[in-house]
Amino acid sequence: MEANQEKQLIKFLGEKMGLPAKSLEMAVRLCEASVGSLPMILWQYGLIDLGQLDQVFDWLENLGQF
Repeated sequence: MEANQEKQLIKFLGEKMGLPAKSLEMAVRLCEASVGSLPMILWQYGLIDLGQLDQVFDWLENLGQF
C-alpha cells in the first residue's frame, strides 16, 4: 500500500471508525514488522471485529485497493 493510501486508511480508521490513535500506532508498527496488512493486524489483535473488518475492506475496495 502506498504511503498516501495508508494515511487515508488511518484517517478513516480514526475518524469514521473511532479507533484510538495509540491502537492505530501499535497496529502500524506491527504491520511494518510483519508481512500482514493493516486491516488484518487490527482484526487479529482484537482492535476491530469482523463487521468492522468488512467495512474496512469495503472502504478499500472503493479506493480501488482490493
